[in-house]
Amino acid sequence: MPISASEPTTPPPAVSIDDPADPRLSDYRDLTDVALRRVREPQEGLYIAESAKVIARALAAGHHPRSVLVQEKWLADIEGLLAAAGAVGAPVYVVSDRVAEQVTGYAVHRGALAAMHRPALRSVAEVVAGARTVLVLEDIVDHTNVGAAFRGAAGLGADAVLVTPRCADPLYRRSIRVSMGTVFQIPWTRLPEWPEAREQLHTAGLHIAALALAEEAVALDAFAAGRPQGVALVLGTEGDGLSRRALEAADTVVTIPMAGGVDSLNVAAASAVALWALR
Repeated sequence: MPISASEPTTPPPAVSIDDPADPRLSDYRDLTDVALRRVREPQEGLYIAESAKVIARALAAGHHPRSVLVQEKWLADIEGLLAAAGAVGAPVYVVSDRVAEQVTGYAVHRGALAAMHRPALRSVAEVVAGARTVLVLEDIVDHTNVGAAFRGAAGLGADAVLVTPRCADPLYRRSIRVSMGTVFQIPWTRLPEWPEAREQLHTAGLHIAALALAEEAVALDAFAAGRPQGVALVLGTEGDGLSRRALEAADTVVTIPMAGGVDSLNVAAASAVALWALR
């Protein structure tokens, strides 16, 4: 966000806090309570960025912090990041290791946390406009797998990622960390339920390829050899795979040929293999 002539050009001084119960630290409280944070963060319009590298990527993507929690030795680095991004209005709270652990619920070794304003989700049509390859994650509940899938999507040339309503939050702290901040660089949004999702993908000119084990499935290499111009590659939840409605919505069911008596790969690994084949 550009700074106008009437806005401050220097950040307010950092504030030291030694009371873990201080209400100014409420955004950072109980970060290890996944169930609580999964509800609280979207409802309150925030997410947590952890480490200077991730905070830098969030700022570079145009996201705005509402506060930063930092340990003394990281203060200069964080103030430099905020100043470079023009985010000079966000308060910076300096705490000890002890206070950080009491507030968050774990030992904060990465030095800094930022409570970021959550950007509004864009429409599916806007996110996939002109896309050649789109990764669709259906009901994947493990934040590590979501983050790994985003990292693969960014590194292997997907144009966008779409997640279903029950899929884990890409902006949850673990998802962001595992993705190495690539959730900020690849366009993404949430799909509606099937079959409405199918209609939106088809309207965007995308052929729906469901990655699943099925007798009628086409081998990935054969599908890739004659791939349609636009492909939405759909992968399902870790235990049960794709839902019946997702399979019914698919134009083609695709499988990765396996060996050694192994029937499938971890969902994030499978997405990387499929994206590499379709690159």
